[in-house]
Amino acid sequence: MTNTTAKDLPRTSPCCARSAIEGTNSLREMDLNGKLNIRGDASEAKFVEGISQALEMDLPISANSVNERESQRLYCLGPDEWLLHCYLKNTDSLAQYLREKLAGVHCAVTEVSDYYTILRLSGPDAEGLLRRGTPLDLHHGVFKHGHMAQTRFGHASVLLHRLAEGEAWDIQVRWTYAEYLWDYLASAMKSL
Repeated sequence: MTNTTAKDLPRTSPCCARSAIEGTNSLREMDLNGKLNIRGDASEAKFVEGISQALEMDLPISANSVNERESQRLYCLGPDEWLLHCYLKNTDSLAQYLREKLAGVHCAVTEVSDYYTILRLSGPDAEGLLRRGTPLDLHHGVFKHGHMAQTRFGHASVLLHRLAEGEAWDIQVRWTYAEYLWDYLASAMKSL
C-alpha cells in the first residue's frame, strides 16, 4: 500500500473546465487548499492543548464556529470533529506535527484535501441565490458574517461559510457534487 501525500493529489476538481462567472454576482472555484479532518475529545485537556500548541490558535468548541490564524481556518463540525484548512504545501508537515503534539491522545488526523472543493459566491444577490437550495435561515441577523454551518444544498451536503468581507460565501462541497452545485448556481444566476 502506497502512502499518498498532498503533493501527489490532483490539483483540479471536476469544475476546473468551467470559467469563473463575473458580474454583479460572481461564482468561482477557489484554488485547492490543504484540508485535515481532526477527531478527538474536546473535554480532554491534552487534546485541546495539543491542537492549540500545534496550530497556535484556540480550538473552536461551539458548533458552527470558526477560528482563523493567518492562512489557517479551523471549523468546528461537531462535538468531536474539526476541519482544518491550510496551504496545500504545508498539509503533510502540519499533519505530522499535529500527530506528534497529540501523541498518546485518543484522536485522529486525516488528510481530506482532495475530497472537497470550495466555490465562492459573492455579490448582492448571493444570499438570495443560496436560499433557493438550502433550508437554513441565511438572513444576516441570524447567519452572521464569519458564521458557518453544514447543511443540504439541493441534493448535495455542503459547508457554508459567510465570509467577513461583504456578501461573500464559501461553499465547500464534495468533488463528486461540485459540477452539480456549480450548474445549479450558474442557472440561478442567469434567471436574476
